[in-house]
Amino acid sequence: MEKNGKIYVAPPKDGSDFKELFKQLAAVGAGRQVGADGFPQGPWTPELLAEAITQIDSNRAGIDLRTVQLWFQENDKGISPSNIAWLARIFGCDDKGATSEWLLELNAGQSRLVAKRRDLRKTATGTTLPDIDQPVAVGRQTLATDEPEEWSQASPRERRFKLALRSEGLFASGSPLNLPALTFAGASALGFMSYIVGIHSVTYTRSDGISKQVGFLWAPNWTILFLVLLPLFFWLVIELLLFWKGDARFSLLAQAARYEADAPWSRNIESYSHSYWAVFVICVLFAGVLQWIGVCLVPLLEGSDDYATSWGTIAIMQPDLISAPMEIAFTGLAYLYMCLCFYLFFAGLILLHTIIDDFGRIEERLMLRLGGNHRAENGQIRLKVMRGVFRCTIVGILVAICMKVQSAYLSSDGVDIVTWILHDFVSVVYRDHQSAGNFGYRMPTHFSSLLVAISACVIFLYGSIRLNVGSRFREALWKMSAVEALLFATYLLIDAFDGFSILLIAGVLAATYGLFDPEFALPRSRKSESNHGVS
Repeated sequence: MEKNGKIYVAPPKDGSDFKELFKQLAAVGAGRQVGADGFPQGPWTPELLAEAITQIDSNRAGIDLRTVQLWFQENDKGISPSNIAWLARIFGCDDKGATSEWLLELNAGQSRLVAKRRDLRKTATGTTLPDIDQPVAVGRQTLATDEPEEWSQASPRERRFKLALRSEGLFASGSPLNLPALTFAGASALGFMSYIVGIHSVTYTRSDGISKQVGFLWAPNWTILFLVLLPLFFWLVIELLLFWKGDARFSLLAQAARYEADAPWSRNIESYSHSYWAVFVICVLFAGVLQWIGVCLVPLLEGSDDYATSWGTIAIMQPDLISAPMEIAFTGLAYLYMCLCFYLFFAGLILLHTIIDDFGRIEERLMLRLGGNHRAENGQIRLKVMRGVFRCTIVGILVAICMKVQSAYLSSDGVDIVTWILHDFVSVVYRDHQSAGNFGYRMPTHFSSLLVAISACVIFLYGSIRLNVGSRFREALWKMSAVEALLFATYLLIDAFDGFSILLIAGVLAATYGLFDPEFALPRSRKSESNHGVS
């Protein structure tokens, strides 16, 4: 039966206890969305059910995955009254009448489970023991019946903040537009603040007589990067992550005859915990705090010019435009926003690696169980994951290109960044055109952008090897690899020779087309491919 677009199963009212009821409903996927073909999507898994309960609007506290896992296990744990209400909402398919019926049925099933296990303990011991399925009061605290035992007895060290799960939650929870919208909003706020303090458009004269535009809104690594590229990157990662968790992974695990409890996604995320913490420390401490101190704070306090003057240090050259304390406050806020965004960027790359590795592990299980017969069935999933990885990584390299272009411009003779690029383009067309010169500044952004570009390329290389798209799509993979190589070469050769802008424009155009058509296939070939299916 279908209710509100979900699979609805009426309460059996056959005297089953909670464990029996839950086992039956989880197996048929009661409360799950009906598939596009009108058939059930499959049974509940601990992770899917925990996510569904957490997404209930009125459930602000959410639910711990380990609590849900206890419901699936054969143990002495029942379910707490508060969680019965959420479970009734799920099984009732958000229908008030059906939810009320299931609330009564689940409460009755819990009572039957309590009575049954009380009788078993009486039979075994001959005495009446405290009921472990009822809440046990301890002072002013109450331990829920379905709270994981290992959690209630965990030490403070074991209850530490789980950065990996929280970071994945930022991508996987809520609407796919939440994180991109927050990134866009933060960049927009910085843009408005730069306009208010007067550094949105600033021209200063360098010691060699060159006038340069160094306004905040003229810097692509603070405008295009945070307003366009990073929101796009986050959206692409989220779309791929939701596809993998919601459809692809479940489909592969069903073929492997494995339940999610045997290979939980949360365990895969937690296995990367050290990577998340390492990236967090590098982005916040080094790329954020220490870089801000070295590039902005110390020069503003001492009036030094070891680094190229930008909107962040313009107070040194034009103290009448903005005061040093105001500049310090604004740059501190901007660098805090920047380092948090780049942490999320690298967290997105880690998630891509996790998806690729998870796919590879499941494929190995399928190979042991089904041999090579599974590859034809999973070709569409494999190709879609590879497309997503390609899109994300080319955006990642474009982020690095934005960073290096701005850094190279600040040390050049260009009046503004647009004129500088056009000047380089014209220098190839007209032989007698004077080549641009450079001023000797230290440029730490060159190093940080190199890390970004290499990280993106490594993820693509790992995906192209691990996913093994097969001979039919080998040509598409070669095209993707060629675009990645072109973009990386473009990054390396920025400001390396006269005419680098031609390569830059070619790389950006190829990457833009790749976002819409990752396989670089003609419309006719794509249509033919869809008609013959995917192998």
